Amino acid sequence: MSRAQGNHFEELKTTGKLPSPFGVALEIMRLTQKKDATAQELAKLVQMDPALTGRVIQFANSAHTGARRPVVAVIDAIGLLGMNTVRHFALSLSVIQGNLTGVCPLFNYRAFWSDSLARALSIQAITTRDRAFAPEEAFTCALLSEIGQLALASVYPDEYAHCLAACKPENDDELIKSEQERFSIDHRQITFGLLKEWGFPAVMLEALALRYADLNTPICESSRAERFAAQLRLATLLGRCCGVDASTRSAMLPQIIAMAQTLGLNESDLEELWDQVIQQWQISSRFLSIPVGELPLMKSSGSDQIGLNPKASGLKILFLPTDFQDVTGLETLLRSDGHEVLTADNTDKGIELAVTEKPQLIIAASDQCPIDSIQFCKALRASEIGRQIYLIVLTSAAENDFLIQAFDAGADDFIVTPVHDRVLIARVHGGQRIIQMQEGMARERQEISRYAQELAIAKRKMEVMAMTDSLTNIPNRRYAFARLNEEWSVWRRTGKPLTIMLLDLDHFKQINDIFGHQVGDQVLVHTAKIIRSMLRSADVVCRLGGEEFIIIAPNTGTAIAKTLSERLRSDVERHQLQTTKLARPVTTSIGVAVSTDHTINENDLLHRADQALYRAKHAGRNTVRFFSPQ
Repeated sequence: MSRAQGNHFEELKTTGKLPSPFGVALEIMRLTQKKDATAQELAKLVQMDPALTGRVIQFANSAHTGARRPVVAVIDAIGLLGMNTVRHFALSLSVIQGNLTGVCPLFNYRAFWSDSLARALSIQAITTRDRAFAPEEAFTCALLSEIGQLALASVYPDEYAHCLAACKPENDDELIKSEQERFSIDHRQITFGLLKEWGFPAVMLEALALRYADLNTPICESSRAERFAAQLRLATLLGRCCGVDASTRSAMLPQIIAMAQTLGLNESDLEELWDQVIQQWQISSRFLSIPVGELPLMKSSGSDQIGLNPKASGLKILFLPTDFQDVTGLETLLRSDGHEVLTADNTDKGIELAVTEKPQLIIAASDQCPIDSIQFCKALRASEIGRQIYLIVLTSAAENDFLIQAFDAGADDFIVTPVHDRVLIARVHGGQRIIQMQEGMARERQEISRYAQELAIAKRKMEVMAMTDSLTNIPNRRYAFARLNEEWSVWRRTGKPLTIMLLDLDHFKQINDIFGHQVGDQVLVHTAKIIRSMLRSADVVCRLGGEEFIIIAPNTGTAIAKTLSERLRSDVERHQLQTTKLARPVTTSIGVAVSTDHTINENDLLHRADQALYRAKHAGRNTVRFFSPQ
């Protein structure tokens, strides 16, 4: 955002009409921006709003969070969800409740929030598979990623109605241009400003900016922001499917499938993802008080239906006679040669049929001056669809000037009547060969695109495999160090504490020696499931190797780390492997280190956790120790 746009955003803020959190939600935003904010302080604020309290506890007990036991206290809900998730939940609920209706006559408030919810649920399902961000944080970002439109409708209700009326639905570029002309700022810039003010991470804001880039430019996904931007693009398309008719949705499907494939999702994955969105649709709408209808089913129709396959015999021909006498004779001739013939009475109807019926060849015929046919050529070639159609001008006017004008206007062939039937059919066949060659090239491009998409899927799967432990199906050592480096950068930038925990299974070697490595593998898989099921959404568990695991817990201070680590230790001890009777219960020793101003770098933080783990082992095992200087 430029300085001028920043100033204009500040002016909008002074109106007091921008969407913003209020009441308890505003106090929660202020509290969580403090570096030393605690879960206990947050719980006290949440409890001041009975409605928010009920929704937070209800959300903590929902199937999505995977709580192992019922949550009845706000502090337990915060421990399970994490402070960031509760903060984003309160923000979303507050902004929605204050803006379910409004005074802008052409702004569809219900459709806006319905599309936003579908987009948010889509990104939540996508990031559950590929965690560029915690699914709950991604949910809030996507839910509010078009909040700038609501802001303009709130600040300038009548002017924005004119802006909406002048633009085609779903044409974002046209809408952005109109907003800039009227307001000297657009909804994307306002969205960026609001999310920045509400404390969204810089990497999320970077992803939003990348998401708005040219959709024809692929995102390389080399960084976390670029990966999340690609996920947001797919979620945005899925969200738009809710508010369109079946034919438009069908037309969007090839683009959705292609974009999903760049993220390593095939068509069956996409249908499964959409099924997850449908399952959460009504539940989430009740959580957030958003009135919604039913979501459409999404079943792919297959790439063969895009329209690139040639006809088995003949062409689809559009016949446009203007002052042409022998209409019936020419139609009969073309049909006898095996072609399907459509007829338009005038140029307007001809353009309409060219767009809706997509003929492969058009014959614009005139007995006298072919000016109408030439004007039709120009109008046809002005559209994307029209540039792909083979066009013959048929006329009795033999002057060279007309021929030159026709070719300049975009004609592919110019035939002077009278012409022998066999010659006319031969010219049509010549056009047919060119059409078939073009369609063959289109099929080749489609095949190349399919191969490229398959390679992209294979590349994505290989990347996931390279970052995943094959036994436990959780992230591996390589991912752990990459993610630790990212979270360390966040800690250095924001000052929000970063905690890491090293877990080592006690007496694991004895399990392998007595029962064999197969049972040892079962214990590792079982333990990984326990750890993953009870962590908060923002936490990450990885297997470092052998019986050692690491947990990276961003935005986690000492108090929360004590609760979390002790719960980890007790859960592992309580939930034993049921398939094999072991000589002693499986327990774990945990070493914990929390970032401080004295921590040199991420390797130093890891070394401190390792020292704490060493002390836990020598303290008798099945215990937790925090790093403290000797």
